[in-house]
Amino acid sequence: MGTVQGVGVVVTGAGGGIGAALARRFAAKGARVVVNDLDAARIEPLAEEIGGFAVAGDASGIVDAAREALDGTVDVYCANAGLASPGDAFADEEVWAAAWDVNVMAHVRAARALLPDWLERGGGRFVTTASAAGLLTMIGAAPYSVTKHGAVAFAEWLSLTYRHRGIKVHAICPQGVRTDMLTAAGAAGELVLAPGAIEPDAVADALFAAMDEDRFLVLPHPEVAGYYRARATDPDRWMGGMNKLQQKWEASGA
Repeated sequence: MGTVQGVGVVVTGAGGGIGAALARRFAAKGARVVVNDLDAARIEPLAEEIGGFAVAGDASGIVDAAREALDGTVDVYCANAGLASPGDAFADEEVWAAAWDVNVMAHVRAARALLPDWLERGGGRFVTTASAAGLLTMIGAAPYSVTKHGAVAFAEWLSLTYRHRGIKVHAICPQGVRTDMLTAAGAAGELVLAPGAIEPDAVADALFAAMDEDRFLVLPHPEVAGYYRARATDPDRWMGGMNKLQQKWEASGA
């Protein structure tokens, strides 16, 4: 995408992990950055560190406040806030509803607020932090996997609908990243994700490479591309392999 010098950027869920890494990277490259988290205490030190702006609150409704902080213009929106939401089909309705609200509907609400201005200007960039679980499905995490599939699908819809009108979209789909969410993934995450876990800075590296190449899928773990192809080529074989992993997890007593 060339330089981000002076570009107005919003990063939700920036209290740590991937969000903080993205905020630091954009700021280091000269962007004006708004960081967001539900807890102001988690983002105020980061905002001071990077010379940015802290806007606390629910990520679903911060676009107007972010615009005000950035003197009227949001050029890049990183929908990074998310819930880990482990559990199976019997997880409480509240767990499913919260996962849907944070992992999908917060993106929809942000897009509604951003698109009129972006379409009028003929440009804007929407970055979704999804997950490899949104491409491949994760054992032990039904609400998370289902809603991350939804996040990827909404990002795809934005791209295929508005690409010709200057809207750029990226879906970040890592496997394990050393963040609090990896810990929250529990035993299944420890079995599947922890062995290949990367640092949040590697996710920022992958995003900036994808922006330079104007590439939709951002795969900080390059092997995910091969898994995705294998799943599409022979879904039954893929699900059989994942079921063996499920059985291994169950046998571990986790």
